[in-house]
Amino acid sequence: MYTRLNDIPVLELRNSAVSALHFNHVQLALKRISNPLRYSIPRLKHLDLILEKEAWIIVDRVLNDIAVAAWTDFAAGHRENLHQPIPCKLRLFHANADLILDRTLEAMELLLGEQLAEQDNEKGGDVIRFPAKSVSE
Repeated sequence: MYTRLNDIPVLELRNSAVSALHFNHVQLALKRISNPLRYSIPRLKHLDLILEKEAWIIVDRVLNDIAVAAWTDFAAGHRENLHQPIPCKLRLFHANADLILDRTLEAMELLLGEQLAEQDNEKGGDVIRFPAKSVSE
């Protein structure tokens, strides 16, 4: 678990929201694959994305995993739907962090999709058939 978020001064704190697609995908991956998850972000050489239930953190692995940006405080506790955006807080720890947010979410979606698909293929999608009804029923 990444515990350094409160130790690093926040440059900017925004009210934000993440799409339901991203949020639901992450929650599914955390349940099926592992919690937490960590991915290298393609085309962003030294940045990683750490996914946890409470926060999604972009860290700079060259600088001892110091946070660059983080989505936190997801307000999903009393959801009545699965399609509306999830309100959250966006913490920016670097002046240019907002330049990589969209690219990070796109990469996250691709990486999670690939890993979930691999896991589904490994498990094998056997279909269990219901027993046939007898004529006397």
